Amino acid sequence: MQSEMPVADFPPKVSVGDFSAALWDPDAETPEGLIGPDGAIAPKRFSVYRNNVIVSLCDALGQTFPAVTNLLGEDYFRALARAFVAEHPPSTPVLMWYGDMFADFIESFPPLQAYPYVPDVARLEWAWVSAYHAADATPLDPAAIGAVSPDEVGQVRFERHPAAAVLVSRWPVWDLVRINRFDPSAKIEIDLHEPQSVLITRPEFEVEVLLLRPGGDVFVNALMDGATLGGAAAAAGAQVPEFSLSDVLSDCLANGVFSDLRTA
Repeated sequence: MQSEMPVADFPPKVSVGDFSAALWDPDAETPEGLIGPDGAIAPKRFSVYRNNVIVSLCDALGQTFPAVTNLLGEDYFRALARAFVAEHPPSTPVLMWYGDMFADFIESFPPLQAYPYVPDVARLEWAWVSAYHAADATPLDPAAIGAVSPDEVGQVRFERHPAAAVLVSRWPVWDLVRINRFDPSAKIEIDLHEPQSVLITRPEFEVEVLLLRPGGDVFVNALMDGATLGGAAAAAGAQVPEFSLSDVLSDCLANGVFSDLRTA
């Protein structure tokens, strides 16, 4: 008579939910059923794994937001990043897209309420990343405007280049990012009472950041929302008397804000 084989006493499997919950909570116990090579529960191994995951995400945030890191200091930024990671685990395995909610998190982070310009610094850095990874498109040839008849030019509508964006800030956001990221040796006197609106584009391979002229934010945002050239110019002129259509439109065309136009 054949004897019955003993049934191995395997530990229960760990659910994805339990594993995920413990991974993002540094105070959580090792999930039941998670064992090491010796068959015993391995809290130290899990703690090392959890720490490595969090550290790698903090590193990714540091690479995306170097200006914020410089403004806050490395130690403070790491603590802030850990707090963000705990509340906002990644929704995609592609780390270059991790951090889209970081600016909003900073804005609602109580210890940073005394530094209200930091969220916009993060927004500009995220716009830079978004432009860098945006789809390629050929910028509109400035000569295309000259080919439109004078009777129709006011009715022209533009197609936004995939990499183009505008950031409107109450703060000198471009000066802050420039001195803390792109040009740390620049001699800039930063006036925190000076609002700045910034245009972010990538007409070819390099991301370009341009400080918009007065009324440029109103004008470009209107065009990106589908307004006609005449309508956008009227809106900008009504809000900002010193708005110059020729100067702002020239800046847009020279920096690849649009990829096409239509008159119909």
